[in-house]
Amino acid sequence: MTVGIYTLELHLPGARSLKDKRQVLRRLKDRLRARLNVAVAEIDEHSDLWQRSGILVVSVAADRNLLQSVFEAVHREATEIVPGHVVESGAEFLDAADGGPSGWSDEGDGP
Repeated sequence: MTVGIYTLELHLPGARSLKDKRQVLRRLKDRLRARLNVAVAEIDEHSDLWQRSGILVVSVAADRNLLQSVFEAVHREATEIVPGHVVESGAEFLDAADGGPSGWSDEGDGP
């Protein structure tokens, strides 16, 4: 099992207020959730800027290849919806324990 984290930094040249920015982000987040079944949140570092925003997308899949294809679809959706462009993007992957011999401890170390 692999957990994938994908970040997008967006430039929104058409946004003239925080309200404009929120409308664009809401539309993007709703579409990503509906079409790709991913968790989406706005990154706080650009929350007070009108024309900049960061989006964080998280998904879980059986392997990294599936997550990479999901994140490619996220990037395509973002470039279609956002009336600006994607400034930067990046992905991180965390391999989770599968519950096999090395994944779980019988000694009761956990909570």
